[in-house]
Formats: sequence, C-alpha cells, structure tokens
Amino acid sequence: MQTACQAVQHQKGRRQYNKLRNLVKDARHDCIVFANEFHQHSYLPREKGESMEKWQTRSIYNATVWYYNHCLGQMPVVMVTEDEDAIRQYGNETEGVFVISFKNYLDNFWPDLKAAHELFDSIIQARRERESESQENNGKEYPEHLPMEILEAGVKSGRYVQGILNVNKHRAQLEAFVRLQGVGSKETELQSDILIYGARARNRAIHGDVVAVELLPLHEWKGRTVALCENETEDKTPADTTGDPMPTGKVIGIIQKNWRDYVVTFPSKEESQSQGKNAQKILVTPWDYRIPKIRISTQQAESLQEYRVVVRIDSWESTSVYPNGHFVRVLGRIGDLEGEIAAILVENSISVAPFSEIQMSEMPVSSSKNPWKVNPEEEQKRVDLRDTHLIFSIDPKGCEDVDDALSIRTLPNGNLELGVHIADVTHFVAVNSYTDVEARARATTYYLADRRYDMLPSILSADICSLLSGVDRYAVSVMWELDKESYEILSVSYNKTIIRSAYKLVYEAAQGLLDGDTSAVGDILELKDLDERTRQKKLTELVWAISKLTDIARHVRAKRDSRGALELEGVEIRVQLDDKKNIHDLIPKQPLEVHKTVAECMILANHWVAKKISENFPHQALLRQHPPPRQEFFSELRECASAKGFSIDTRSNKALAESLDKADDPQDPIINKLLRSMATHAMSNALYFSTGSCPEGEFHHYGLALDKYTHFTSPIRRYADIVVHRLLMAATLKESKGDVKDNVFSNKDLEELCRHINNRNRAAQHAQKQSTELFQCMHFKDKTPETDERCIADGVIYSIRTNGVLVFVPRYGIKAAAYMKNKEGLVISCQRDSSCEWKPGSLHHFQNKITSTTTTGESVTLSLFDHITVKILVHTSRCHADTIKLEIIRNAPYQTLDTEVSQKNSNVAKSELVKEVSQSAEEAQRAQEKARVEVIEEEYQEYCQTKGASLYQLLEEIRDLALLDISADIRT
Repeated sequence: MQTACQAVQHQKGRRQYNKLRNLVKDARHDCIVFANEFHQHSYLPREKGESMEKWQTRSIYNATVWYYNHCLGQMPVVMVTEDEDAIRQYGNETEGVFVISFKNYLDNFWPDLKAAHELFDSIIQARRERESESQENNGKEYPEHLPMEILEAGVKSGRYVQGILNVNKHRAQLEAFVRLQGVGSKETELQSDILIYGARARNRAIHGDVVAVELLPLHEWKGRTVALCENETEDKTPADTTGDPMPTGKVIGIIQKNWRDYVVTFPSKEESQSQGKNAQKILVTPWDYRIPKIRISTQQAESLQEYRVVVRIDSWESTSVYPNGHFVRVLGRIGDLEGEIAAILVENSISVAPFSEIQMSEMPVSSSKNPWKVNPEEEQKRVDLRDTHLIFSIDPKGCEDVDDALSIRTLPNGNLELGVHIADVTHFVAVNSYTDVEARARATTYYLADRRYDMLPSILSADICSLLSGVDRYAVSVMWELDKESYEILSVSYNKTIIRSAYKLVYEAAQGLLDGDTSAVGDILELKDLDERTRQKKLTELVWAISKLTDIARHVRAKRDSRGALELEGVEIRVQLDDKKNIHDLIPKQPLEVHKTVAECMILANHWVAKKISENFPHQALLRQHPPPRQEFFSELRECASAKGFSIDTRSNKALAESLDKADDPQDPIINKLLRSMATHAMSNALYFSTGSCPEGEFHHYGLALDKYTHFTSPIRRYADIVVHRLLMAATLKESKGDVKDNVFSNKDLEELCRHINNRNRAAQHAQKQSTELFQCMHFKDKTPETDERCIADGVIYSIRTNGVLVFVPRYGIKAAAYMKNKEGLVISCQRDSSCEWKPGSLHHFQNKITSTTTTGESVTLSLFDHITVKILVHTSRCHADTIKLEIIRNAPYQTLDTEVSQKNSNVAKSELVKEVSQSAEEAQRAQEKARVEVIEEEYQEYCQTKGASLYQLLEEIRDLALLDISADIRT
C-alpha cells in the first residue's frame, strides 16, 4: 500500500524505504503497490491537528476495509501494526478485517511455524536489551557519529574524506584502510589509502561500510604492518614490524552501512563458562576475521555450539563495546562439507534457491522423446548457416553450457570469413519475464570447486541454448570478411542465425590436431563410425580450420600486443572429479595455445559488438572498462624484479608488457610466472558501466589494450551478455523501430544494474576462491606431515617479511606464509645437509632477503625467488575457515628419488582421501533427505540446484515487509 510505504520512509528513514521499494519492485515476490491516496474510495484527507502517524494509520485501515469490500468479503484481510491504539480502535470494527500485532499474526495464523516464532523472539529480545542497555549505560565506549548533513558538507568541502572501509583480515583487531571513493570539490594530495589504526579510531564502522574520515595530524601517522600475522587478538605491534608512516585517520561518521548476514560460531563449553553459567547474552565469533564479535540473546547457545549459525546485526551503540544482533538460522555442523559450502554462500550473499514452478513454466519443452525443434516461422527470419559453414566448439572437458562456437571458410573471392556464433539466449528469455528477473538477480553462474549454481534453468543452459554438435540451434553470429593474406578486417556483419555445430571438441583434442598428433582423433566422437575415406576428408577440413583460426588469432593478438596488451598470470586450480563426482586430484590449469586461439576470437567479437552498440546507444550501452592501475601498487613488483636484475617499466600497459616479456630467466620459468602474477594482483578490477555515466576517454580497457570492450560471448552464464545481446539486436535489426528499443535500459537504470552485476561478480570470484581453499585444506587435513611424502613440495619465495617469507607452491597452486621465527622466539637454522630446525637466535630483514642467525653463530639467508622445500600443514580453526600453513624443512629445492612413482602414489592417495570427504558428505545428505518427508516431482528434481528448501529467503522478506507466507520447515 502506498501509504504504508511512505510510513516506512517517514518513520524508519530512506535506507529502509529503499530496501522495501526494491523488494516490492522485484517481480519474483508478486507484490503490487496500491496507490490508495489516488483512489476516490480509499483516499482520506488529513484532519486539522492530526499527526502524520495517526493519519497514515487511519488511511491504511480505510484502504484495507475498502479492499475487503472490493473482494466481496471472499477472504479475510490482515492489517499488521505495532500501534496498540490502532489495534484497540480498529481491531473489532469490521468483520473480516483483522488489525493485529505481528506476534498475534504469527500466533493465530502460523502457530506451527517454529522457525518464524524463534526469529521473532530473537529480534524482540535484542531490541529490549538494546533499549535497557542504552538507559543503564551512560559511559561512552566510542565517540558519537557526526550528523549526516555535517558529513556531506565536510566531504564536499574537502575537510573529510569519503571511502569504503577495508579491514586487514590478517590484523583485524588493529588495521583497517579506507580506499578513497570521493573527495568533494577540493583536490587532495593523498596518493594512497588511509590507515585506520585501532578499534576506537574505527568507531563502530564495519568492513564494507562507506565512511567519512578525518585525517590525523602528520606526527600521529603510522605505518602498515609488514610482519606475517596469524590474526590472533594481540593488541600491540612491535615498532620494527611496521613500514613507513602513511596517511592515518579516524572514522567520524558512517555514510552508508553495508551490513549483511554473518556466519558465526557460538563459544565452546569452556568459553561459555567464562561468560557466565546462565548467560542469555552470548558473544559469537564471525567466520570472517574482519567482522567484530557480535552480542546476541538466545536460549539455544549450548545446543548450537557445534554448528555454523547465521546472525544479523541490529545496532551498535556508542555505549557498547560490541554490536548487538539476533539469531537467524542454523547452517550446518562445523567441518561438514555442505555446512562449510553453505557458509561460503552466505558470506558472499549468494542466494540460489531452486528455480520456481512459474519460472519453469516459461521454458520451452525438450526431452529425449520430444527434442526441441526450429520453429518454421522463426526460420524465415534468420540466416541459415547449417549447410554452408563448418561450425565447431572448443571447450573444457565435461562442459555442458556451450555458449560459443567458431567457423572459418574461404569465400568465392578468395578472402576468408571468420565467424563467432553465440547462443541466442534472449530468444527464450523475454524481457522482464520471471526467468529474466531471476537471471538478473543472480547476475552470473556461480562456479565452486565441486559444483555450480546456474543463472538459467538447465533446460536452457545445458540443452536448448547449448551449442551441442549435430543439433539445430538459434545463434547470434558476428562474421568478418578478412583479407586472405594480411587477415585485415574488410567488413563485419551481425545476424540472427540458425547453426548446426559439426564438432564439440575439448581443448586437449583441438591442441592435438593443431600439433599434428593423430592420437587426438580418437577423442573426437563425431569422427567415429565413419568409413576411412570420409573420416580423412572431414579430419583434413577440421585441421585446416583450427590451423587457420590459430594463424588469425596470432595476427589479431600481435596487433593488440603492439598497442600494449598484457599477458598476465593467475593461479587457477581445478578440482578434478571422476565419473562418480568424487575428487580425483587438485591440479593447476595447464595453458595451451588453443586456449589463446578461442580467447582471441571471443575478444574480437566482444570488441566489435562494443563498437556497434556504443555507436547506436552512446548514452545507454553496457561496456566493460579496465582503469589503469595506481602506480604505488606496482612497487612490490618493481622491487622483486630488481632482485633478479630485471627492470619493470609500469608507466603504460605497453611498457609493462614489454618489461614482463624481458623479465625471463631461462633457468627458472617460475620467476616470470610469479612476476606476472604480481602484476595481476596490482591491477584494478575490470567493471561494467553505462556509457552515459562516464566520458568516452574512460572507456578504455587497460589489460586488453582496446578502446571499447564488452561481454557478448557468454549469455548462458552472464546477465551482462544478455543485456548486450538485446542492445545489439536493437542496434542492427531494421524492424526494431519500436518494441525492441523499448526494451533497452535507460542510463540511470543501466548504471544501477551495472553496480549490481559488478557486486555479484566479485561475490562469485570470492566464493570460487574460498571453495578452492576449502578443498585444498581438506586435501591435506588428515595426512601426517611428518611421514607422508605428499605433504612435502617445492616452494618459491616471492615476498620477504620481517619474520618470515611468503611462498608459492606450484604443484598445488598454494600461496602461504612460512615463518622463520616461531611463537617461542626460536629462529630457523640450517644444518650441513640443508635440513632445518629451530634454535635460539635473531632475524635480520633486508629488502630482498632475510637472514637468520643463531646464538651459536650459525646463519642462513633466504632470498627472493629461492627454491626451498616446504611441509604443507593445515591450521584448523573452530570459528573460521581452515587455512594452509607452510613450514620450511630444507634450504634447497625439493628433490625425490622417483618423481613419477611419487606422483602416481600421490594421485591415488589424494583420490582416496577426498573421496572419503565427498562420501561422508553424501551420507550426511542422504540421512537428511530420509528424515525429510517431501515428495519432489521428477521435473522439479531435474532443475533443482540446491539441496532442500530455503526458509531463510522467506524469513528475510518477513522482516522487511512484515508479511509472512511460509509453508516450508527448517532443519537444524
């Protein structure tokens, strides 16, 4: 109701009103706002002297009664309010219209919904204690925040600095940084982040909040910690472990709170006893080190000690050391695979419920008995490439969502035609349909180490929109005519097409054909069961096509290289699964030239589509920018390279690319990989943006060295690509004079959508990284490091700290700390055989090396890029995610007597170990499913992506909308 929404804005503020508005606008919730103040029979004028609150309550009740009568009294209508006077006045006035409190609503309409009652009690208890605490405690733990109008004026004048608070997860008690977001009209000389040192200076701001900061006097500036830290609660930092002083400030106000749901752990029995035997107020520890402990009220503390739990922060008063919050729901047991995955999803605000029945009802029909077919009417509107083009896809093994395919052919005039063919997802996903709204909310497919959560239902992503071989599919094709010798682009066309892919190749098979390896033919299913002559003919055509594509890709890449395109290095670890979905191995991804060939074709298509849509929609096209990185972020890269005698020029992308190419040690190729990895780490993030939101000079993509770039080639798994497809169709189709262009976002709406997609992309990256780290820890957790050779590996030092080194382990893609001084104060000492042990002594830290000297005069020096032998350990934590730790055991590269045998044994053992992890998780899941009495239809089961119903999403809506309609149950 319109008046109810305005009451929220009037009483709760703009932030709560915006949350309510966004929930109501979300088509998935099926909410309609009734503009009661503009309706003749429900409008009530405000009486003289009547308060705003009383008039709003009276208006809401009057509209409720009108709606009840409008529906002819066929169903009761409930008005939920906490206004006791309104309940007394209107409660019994109209039969069929209930005016009751939220507690009475739960008691009378949902008496058996235990989880909702517990959540309501938790919120009420937290509110009461917060009110009583503020009355009793007059002492201030923190300074009061300045009013918003003063903060905004201060930021505008340049007195204060606005930015996002980023807490150092390795030093969460003491160190946080504010990255500049806006500095108002006055120019600032600040060239770095602002250090916020200590809890009091942080002043109740939580990681992710947008804050206003006041700089401290120059003599109070401090340096950031340069020592390795284990994130314990020590509150003192030795003077010699900090770097040069940097701008330091204090938080004087919070401009925007970005609180979310937090995964926490209750204290153990021993810790609970120290808090008081019957304490109802419990301090829970968040899974994320960067979040402070949260005080909640609950009677369930003892029964939940072994579980991961979700809580929400309600407030943080200046009189309280800790924020106050309330219990929301139980996730799962500590250490259980499904519980830990659920924790990762919640921590990244990823909500992926099964696709609903109404979303599935929008899907086209396709089954093994009745496969989807091309519509004859649609066939007339498209360019048919089925009989004229050799089209094929190249993807990783096991790929189901094939959204791109390639073609190359010789034209009658002798020139070449290169084609990139992308699944036409937008044909099946109508604008603002239920499926479209859900895909927009998800924004991306979430890939975890052992599973994925699709953006679109699998009937689209793995079937009708997947460009599988031998079947007809709708596509959007970008095709270029190229000069036969120079490969220069002569013309380009954009068309809706019908294609039939001839081959679904995997990267390894395509690389084999490119290298002339005839054994790769056996991996190509489409060439089996053919007579020898036909197979040889088809194979010759395919090899020519792959070779020609690779030649063209090399030429296109060379042009980008000449403009300064960067070849960066990232450590990508794949969890290799066997046929039964058990984990077989953890392996770093091996680069192949065919990877670059496919990537270059996709980059070319994205670039040309970006040019097309930005020309036609100069103020409302979705592009992707990559800003130049800040030079100070390259300092570690330059210092590390200089240790090996290399000079890195970071003044431009071209200078950086050339420097990285030259920084190559033929004796140790790992060095160049590490330097490229450091360059990647120093980069800014690439972001989606609307062309109407920034000047054209900022469209540039630094890493790819392109003036305009977008994402067009993966509409199955990225919502940005769906938006770009619609823009391209609006820009190219002649008949798109009205309806297609009406589906294009305005600049303001597109800007908001880009922020959402960028946020979801970051969440997807973090979740993927955290799930990989989870499996790395599970991989080593139950091994005995002292006797198990699989825990010993070669490591390369890539950073020197005051008390140890950071080490990269290429075999497993692990980056972790190795201490040279332990908690007892002993330092590393090396024997004649290079083995290491702990002895009394001291450390001496230099820019590119660190020396350990014992009290008996023995010394050992470790330098940047030295190869050492490390032992891989797992640091287990009850409240947080487990982490990998390294221990130096030899000051020499790792060597084994029989590498192949060791590797083989390692793979077998890893397979068995992680198979046990997966099987135990499956057994727990089966037990849960047995206990749950629920009939799931066959079709629903096929498209369901998560295990079990999620009440939490519904409860989330209750709190914001004060409207409950829940038919599920919770499992604890």
